[in-house]
Amino acid sequence: MTEIPLQNLLIALAVTTGAGLATGLGSLLVFASKKPNARLLAFGLAFAGGAMVYVSLAEILNKSVASYTLAYGDRLGFTWGTLSFLAGVLLIVTIDRLVPNPHERLEVDDPYFRQHNRDYVKRVGLLTAIAITAHNFPEGLATFFATLENPGVGMPLAFAIAIHNIPEGIAIAVPVYFATHNKAYAFIACLLSGLAEPIGAIIGYVLLRPYLSDAVFGGVFGFIAGVMVFLALDELLPAAKRYAKGHETVYGLVTGMAALAISLVLFKW
Repeated sequence: MTEIPLQNLLIALAVTTGAGLATGLGSLLVFASKKPNARLLAFGLAFAGGAMVYVSLAEILNKSVASYTLAYGDRLGFTWGTLSFLAGVLLIVTIDRLVPNPHERLEVDDPYFRQHNRDYVKRVGLLTAIAITAHNFPEGLATFFATLENPGVGMPLAFAIAIHNIPEGIAIAVPVYFATHNKAYAFIACLLSGLAEPIGAIIGYVLLRPYLSDAVFGGVFGFIAGVMVFLALDELLPAAKRYAKGHETVYGLVTGMAALAISLVLFKW
């Protein structure tokens, strides 16, 4: 890549930052409720799970396969994309086995649950924030370099990412707000996660630029997709079921998938 004018770098960074900070809009939607409640938490956690599963399988994994295909061709591209996805799942399964986690306590009448539910929600919120932040790094990197190379491609990509960052903000804000009863903490958590996109862009440009390739992008996207799917199914949905009193879990799951699906459809237009 030839020397790039400073103005172009600043424009690309501004576009990437704007897309990332859209997570803050998601937190504002959560604050429309006067106080956190269990049914909102159940819906929000399931919404997050549906959003994470859909975007991982419909978008991020496809990016992995597409990147590998550019590097190795159709057959090996699909193979390596699938293996990267499974590698992400395997890593998070290994971590889950090594780190104690009270999965078996799924009854809300359990005394342990009543005593520690806010700590549990904090843990789920933290894991959600980490997962979303992790996949924001490569998103930011992709947006930044796409805008540098061709603003006509980078700007629509940034817009699509901004749209689906809104439900990601909801995914982070709901458990943090419920656990802390503090809107500022929830809002800051969303902004910090969103800032991962410009930070990822800066790291990519300063440190990784000489080594970036289609194969590297394929590995990162496939790996993150696997991690996100496992966390959604293993952490978010069981946690949502804990607090549900009716059909909040399935409604949240379907709504989260629909929100991400619609955002991706709008991107195509």
